[in-house]
Amino acid sequence: MRFFILTIFICILSLPLSAQNEDVKQMHASAKNYMLKGDFDNAVLLLSRALEKEKNNLELYKDLILSYYMKRDYTRAVENVKNVIEREDADETTYQIAGMVYRAIEEAKEFEKVYKKALRKFPKSGPLLSEYGEYLWARKDYSAIKFWEEGIKVDPSYSGNYYNAARYYFFTKDKVWSLLYGEIFVNMETTGERCAAMKEMLYKGYKEKLFSETDLLKSEESNKNPFARRFLEIMNRYSSMVNKGINTDVLIMIRTRFILDWFADKNNVNKFPFRLFDYLKQLISEGMFEAYNRWLFGPAEDLAAYDKWIKSHQQEYNKFIGFQKNRVFRMPAGQYYQKN
Repeated sequence: MRFFILTIFICILSLPLSAQNEDVKQMHASAKNYMLKGDFDNAVLLLSRALEKEKNNLELYKDLILSYYMKRDYTRAVENVKNVIEREDADETTYQIAGMVYRAIEEAKEFEKVYKKALRKFPKSGPLLSEYGEYLWARKDYSAIKFWEEGIKVDPSYSGNYYNAARYYFFTKDKVWSLLYGEIFVNMETTGERCAAMKEMLYKGYKEKLFSETDLLKSEESNKNPFARRFLEIMNRYSSMVNKGINTDVLIMIRTRFILDWFADKNNVNKFPFRLFDYLKQLISEGMFEAYNRWLFGPAEDLAAYDKWIKSHQQEYNKFIGFQKNRVFRMPAGQYYQKN
């Protein structure tokens, strides 16, 4: 996990090395290579020497703190964190790295102080909102959802808040947002452990939550959210289709009819433009909706049956996977309908 975090931050810390003098540029590049190899002692050595030449270079400091963090030298990591978080040019990743250090040494007050300051400075940062919410959630402070919702609203292209919010709603009585946020997430992060876990949760969500009662609108009298109610009203038309149980085949039929009905009503289209539904409509029109739903629900329902389907529908599967790999799914600004 630590090496995964390290790789992510090395990719993020992308200040052009050309902004440094040639000696520093070379030392910094070599230090990054040592970091990726796990040789943090040499990374610290080179970064420290580079800082002797450029004492105010924030990018060098961030890599130095990361190196100390990775080698568990938290004393020196904290010393350097204190030097950088008060700087005017401290950016989002500066605060993220500082937060990692304070969480590692279980300094809750310092972590909160860092993130509150960061969010005052970068109130529209999806990563910062997501991570502060995760911190609150770990402390059983359920106000975490407010930060994840805010992240979805102000930074809709960042996937982490959808992941966290979907998981939160899955453990509440809500029938809508765990499904919508979860499906948005798996289209943003189409591989990895989080994607696999979310697909399993989505399948359970349809079986255990959405269609748990014959009338989907039962107990929804207090739900005044017009988008959520419209979603439930249309889904409710097909409640009888699950009378013999839910599987991928049934979900394909229900979800196809849902999308066709949603777009048949111009009020839905005009009042609630929604990128996820646009994408599902596109998949239907291009003949890839079945393959998409197999990819989405098949592994959770029956992995062996899913593998068998792939082998017998190789052309359809390859068409969808090729399409998926050559596109980037992002939610645009202005399509936030969860008013809380």
